[in-house]
Amino acid sequence: MPKKLKKVKEESKKLVVKAVFSSEYIYSNKKEAFSLYEQSRFGEPKEGKIFYSPVEALYLLEKSKLEIAKSKKKIKFDKLLEELKSQDPKLETKYKVFKDMRDRGYIVKTALKFGAEFRVYDKGVKPGQDHARWILYPVKESEVLTWHDFSAKNRVAHSTKKNLLIGIVDEEGDVTYYQVSWQKP
Repeated sequence: MPKKLKKVKEESKKLVVKAVFSSEYIYSNKKEAFSLYEQSRFGEPKEGKIFYSPVEALYLLEKSKLEIAKSKKKIKFDKLLEELKSQDPKLETKYKVFKDMRDRGYIVKTALKFGAEFRVYDKGVKPGQDHARWILYPVKESEVLTWHDFSAKNRVAHSTKKNLLIGIVDEEGDVTYYQVSWQKP
């Protein structure tokens, strides 16, 4: 392989997006952020920047695809997790489910407008090309989920024409998924 081509290939593998962590947002206006968005749909483009959800930022930081600075000082994964957990106590459970799904090759995006945690796209489908297949709720194994809560989650999925997926995180951090759907007798 010619040296120039080899060098370009190595540089593309080392793609690291530089991002900023303000009190409310994690974002980047770098061209690498837009490239990563086009390739893998990480973040949301808005106002000439790519904004990352907390779980996306954690995932990319853990995978060494993102460098995050807060007040011009690099922030490490554990520190970011602690800061974000102060804003969302369920973040660790959400992150474990998000990471597991992304590692399996699915695109996972927030689903707040649907009243859910995440929407999940079939493998190979990018948001905007088609609709998400699932609404995903991460739950800790030790959490209590009432029938009322369960029914509400199922109704949200049904009303948005998606299947309900519950990701249960056990004490070891492993995730088990249950798909729920409506049946008409």
